[in-house]
Amino acid sequence: MRATDATLAMVLELRSSEEDAKSLALWIEVTGSSKDAYIYGIYFQAIGDAGPDDWSEERGGLTIVVPADSIAKIRGSVIDVKPDAEQGAMFIENPNRPPRPAGASPAMAGPPVDLSGDVAQRVIQVLEQQINPSIAAHGGRADLVAVEGEIAYLRLSGGCAGCGMAAVTLSQGIEVALCESVPEITRVIDVTDHAAGTNPYYEAAKK
Repeated sequence: MRATDATLAMVLELRSSEEDAKSLALWIEVTGSSKDAYIYGIYFQAIGDAGPDDWSEERGGLTIVVPADSIAKIRGSVIDVKPDAEQGAMFIENPNRPPRPAGASPAMAGPPVDLSGDVAQRVIQVLEQQINPSIAAHGGRADLVAVEGEIAYLRLSGGCAGCGMAAVTLSQGIEVALCESVPEITRVIDVTDHAAGTNPYYEAAKK
């Protein structure tokens, strides 16, 4: 895994607003697959949380960590920034492809999932009353795709699809609001096909 200079500059700027910024690494992991490409979780987490089998490298003041089970899937990849995007959009050039057939969560593929349950309805209510009015100012929208156990799967659209700030919006805004308002939910995963947009990005975010 290699990060370009433009990516390092962008990530360091984003990290500077975090509490105890220098203790945070950029974590990159494979969280699933969509069609013939991997889905990625890209997030800030403490450098000290890296285990002995995880891959890590420091460059230009930024440590990048890849969890052990994602190393083979990301090997040889380059993370870069699309220069003509308004806010910058990170994308991963990965020579590896997921095996076929690839299993998919009901949130990723298949017929529509039943969202009539109590937890799902409360998640939808939070999205409609708290989240969407806020991100609508930037032309964005978040919709619930499925609830599986303690995980809510969301699809972002409008200005949020392909946006370089999508992971930050999800982990620091949407996920926090949902977990506080719906205690049954402890994690939110973005299943947006960001790579299909004009600003290729990544999918899934983890706090």
